[in-house]
Amino acid sequence: MIRVRSLAVALSATLMLSTVAACGSGGDDAPKNVSAKTAALGTLTPGVLKVAVQPYAPYTTERGGKIVGLDGDILTYVAKKLGLEIKPQVTDFAGMLAGVQSRRVDITVGGVAWSADRQKQGLFTDPPYYSPPAMAVRSGKTYKTVADLKGRSLGTVDGYVWVKSIQAVPGAKLHAYPDANGVFDDLGAGRIDVGFLDPLIIIAAQKQRPDLKIATEYLTPPTAAEVKAKPALQYFEPYQTGFYLPKKATKLEQAISAQIDAMYKNGELAKPVTKYGGDPEQFLKPAADVATARRGVDRPSDWTPPSIGK
Repeated sequence: MIRVRSLAVALSATLMLSTVAACGSGGDDAPKNVSAKTAALGTLTPGVLKVAVQPYAPYTTERGGKIVGLDGDILTYVAKKLGLEIKPQVTDFAGMLAGVQSRRVDITVGGVAWSADRQKQGLFTDPPYYSPPAMAVRSGKTYKTVADLKGRSLGTVDGYVWVKSIQAVPGAKLHAYPDANGVFDDLGAGRIDVGFLDPLIIIAAQKQRPDLKIATEYLTPPTAAEVKAKPALQYFEPYQTGFYLPKKATKLEQAISAQIDAMYKNGELAKPVTKYGGDPEQFLKPAADVATARRGVDRPSDWTPPSIGK
């Protein structure tokens, strides 16, 4: 999820997370008998992984002190391998980023997109999955390319970067909503043709609201020539997610990335992707530009992004 929020919202979220952290991070909760290897990971409390999340099912949901959802399941698997006990702290998206950048939490997860700007203020793990450009459409309708979207009524949530891409589509009419429910309501009623949202959100809505009669389609990414002519179309390309950590948490980032890479190889990543309705072929194989985006930025010049089938 790539979202833009105002400074005021970010400051509010920072205060919210500060309060939660102050109330829920006492030393009495620290696990006993933490191994030297786990302690060396450098978490704020040895043996504990403090995680900032927002309610964003089916990616992240806090339930009974645990994080469930696609990101939650992946992190739980990794944390168990590293001997870490997860302690979630619920906030909003701006608070997730702020909590990491001020090092009040160890990590945040939940479809956070890698970007050159964000990596300047924190560390990204290797991608636990890649998010394809998904569209919610009415059943029976087909849109495959940017050209197919010309002149259409296109919806997304206000503040998402898909707003910029929609505005770059010739003749398209932008409909921005406060949340995903507004997108689905108007799509079901025929007031818009396409809704741009994170893919698992669309897939979940198909199951939960069959009356809407919607389907999930994946947009063919714009060509390099199209993006060069209209840079805002870049947000219609697949993006790589990452778990986001404080800048100084290098040992923890490396350890988590190693576990993520192993999950690609041993087939474990395909399990949660499939569980939440995703297609491993879409979620676990990178687009060609993923490697070039990070090479020489926060990865070595010869870095190869992880992928299934290798």
